[in-house]
Amino acid sequence: MFHQAHQETMRASYADILASLKRSDGMPISELSRELGKSYMGIKQHCLKLTEMGYLEEWRIPRAKKEVGRPEKMYRLTKKCDPLFPQAGSDLSISVLEGVRTVYGESAPEKLLFHHFQQLLERWQPKVRAGKSMVEKATRLADLRDKDGWFSRCHYDPGTGFRIEEFHSPLTAIYEIYPSAVRMEIQMMEKVLGTRIVRTEAPTGKGRKRVVYEIATLGVREEVAKARPPILPVPESEPAPQGMLF
Repeated sequence: MFHQAHQETMRASYADILASLKRSDGMPISELSRELGKSYMGIKQHCLKLTEMGYLEEWRIPRAKKEVGRPEKMYRLTKKCDPLFPQAGSDLSISVLEGVRTVYGESAPEKLLFHHFQQLLERWQPKVRAGKSMVEKATRLADLRDKDGWFSRCHYDPGTGFRIEEFHSPLTAIYEIYPSAVRMEIQMMEKVLGTRIVRTEAPTGKGRKRVVYEIATLGVREEVAKARPPILPVPESEPAPQGMLF
């Protein structure tokens, strides 16, 4: 079934259609309307709207030889529906990290987190570095992070300069257990942008927190960025893998 939040906020008619199609290889309007006990025209309108939004796709199959009429139109889910259904997330990630710690030692989780940020660097850096100015690079980075679930945006304030603001992080649960991951992320972002940044958390006034990334060359004082504590090194008894970022 859907994530709880989707169940609570999605239109019931849309949820019923998507759930029925999830359990099938595709269905026509007639079959959907019978299964859901809804009118043919009502289901048709919902399917057309879901198709317009990219959640359904249409295709036609020929009718049996004894039947007359045009090929029957079928509907099925698209890849855009995948995030609507439960998937292993932060609970699994934390469980894996704790398991790695138990089997391979205290520094093992940090090594895996290093690897995660290394992959982000390799994926994002070419796209961000194509920007012609630091403002364009920061905007590209914010767009990439927004697509990956950070709810990012760029903001300019005459008093503090140009910065990236974020209102959610998919890694919040990981940060709480492994706070060093926050600094790993900052340093990864610095390598992507090619400049120093300062991360701060500020209340929004509505009971939520906003994370602000101030960019050295676009307003924040360079000495503030340099004052940030360095990331803790991996113990010598357990050397970091070759190619590690920081």
